[in-house]
Amino acid sequence: MTRVHIPFTFRLLETGNNSFEEVRLAVSSQVKYQMAAFWAVSIRELHMSLWRTWSELREQTRLSVIVDSAHCQQLATNVRCQQPHSETVVALKSPKPPLLLGAPPRLAYPLVVFMIRETETDELLHPDETVILVNVVHLRDPVCPLPTSILAQYLKQASGQLSCLKQLYLATGDPSSSDDGGSTQISGSLSLAEPVACADSTGPLLCTDSVLQDCPGIEQLCVVCHYFPLSRALLPCRHTCICAVCFGKLDRCPMCRAAITSYFCIRSEEYVPPNAIESKVNSKSKVAVHWLDALNDRLTDFLGFR
Repeated sequence: MTRVHIPFTFRLLETGNNSFEEVRLAVSSQVKYQMAAFWAVSIRELHMSLWRTWSELREQTRLSVIVDSAHCQQLATNVRCQQPHSETVVALKSPKPPLLLGAPPRLAYPLVVFMIRETETDELLHPDETVILVNVVHLRDPVCPLPTSILAQYLKQASGQLSCLKQLYLATGDPSSSDDGGSTQISGSLSLAEPVACADSTGPLLCTDSVLQDCPGIEQLCVVCHYFPLSRALLPCRHTCICAVCFGKLDRCPMCRAAITSYFCIRSEEYVPPNAIESKVNSKSKVAVHWLDALNDRLTDFLGFR
């Protein structure tokens, strides 16, 4: 699996996001960048614009803004030439007049925040480099009172590839602890970028916003054996909780009991001793059991019991 570094971080702050008056964001960047935010962005026009090449998008941001004024209600902020910085808080005041998005299903996103890498005209980037992080935010309002939250995040690479960013569920804390409340959390430094439909890509990308891979100081142990470090993320549930040795003995995720259809490695597996991974050849009975489990899962989903 290709590993991609994301130089930006973006999150919503809990405090202040219950108000209709402002939205508070926490952002950081490891590269020079531009931050542009827009109120009430046309969903159709946003997704069409994201399919353009990086050279076209870069030229547009230099001449004006990345979203045309005809496709949004109002510009929230547009700050250029931002130097790399640690996490800082940005407060966006709600627009005047207030947003009128209507009843769901809506044709516009309440707030879209772009973090765009700034480069020199003749600067060449590796095709896998992240150039834009797009953050789509839902804002609580009287018509749709769901809490303010991030609806989606999209990753644009210099090659032009567009991917949907999804967090991985990384097992954290002391594996020997019996406290169920702190067993897992969503990792802020590991995520999965799945190419959107029709994207020309070989598969999902493993994304990091910091250099933490293969660092023994922060190693977490497999939730099954509590001995080897966890190294495999399970699909489709995205729980990152087991080692290579235990993976060969499981057909369901030990965290949520969902069937395992695929996986990818988040780190090297040099820790595996020779002949530690069980061979799966000549196991017709296991194949039959897996087939029945898959059929059972499909039937359960069809009947709506899960």
